[in-house]
Amino acid sequence: MNEKPRSNKTEARIEVQRERILLAAQQCFIEHGFHGASMASIAETAGMSAGLIYRYFENKNAIILAIVQQQLELLRDDLSLNRKVDLPAEIAARYGTANAHREHGMNAALLLEISAEATRDPTVAAALDEFDTTLRAGLIEWLTRPRDTGGQGLPAEVAPPRALLLQCLVEGLKVRETREPDLDRELLAAAVGEFVPLLLKPPQK
Repeated sequence: MNEKPRSNKTEARIEVQRERILLAAQQCFIEHGFHGASMASIAETAGMSAGLIYRYFENKNAIILAIVQQQLELLRDDLSLNRKVDLPAEIAARYGTANAHREHGMNAALLLEISAEATRDPTVAAALDEFDTTLRAGLIEWLTRPRDTGGQGLPAEVAPPRALLLQCLVEGLKVRETREPDLDRELLAAAVGEFVPLLLKPPQK
């Protein structure tokens, strides 16, 4: 009868250790890049031996892929629209809030690393392709959903290009964070407040 609790306790301990490694790896990848960070530096940051890390991840590529999946989930959360939302205000408010410990969304520096790594690693490229497909489908669904259920009620034919532009806007602002972290928030709010509503507006008949 004690097997189940003991199993759950073991799984919880494994998850805690994995998260500890991923947080350390994330810090190292932000500071040194995917290829500049070594398993030794990740182990030192995590406060454990490199040998122990190999019990949870078979190599650095496995850690990179886990970070990619984790960060893409955060970007998906940034674009989660399964609720009533003032999209221009939310886009402006989220600018520059991401940090290395993931409390406030995807880290902008890691997005750049992931995008660069996708040009070299087919597994990372495949993860990005799957993410793009599912996220864009979610945006299209939101754009075409009736307004009384939280969507925008747009015709199906105009939703795909607008979903693409929304995705490019959000990801582009993530990249902008790395170059202009102190961007004037009033200017940003004015910009997104002017142009995002155009993407959500029904076409003129």
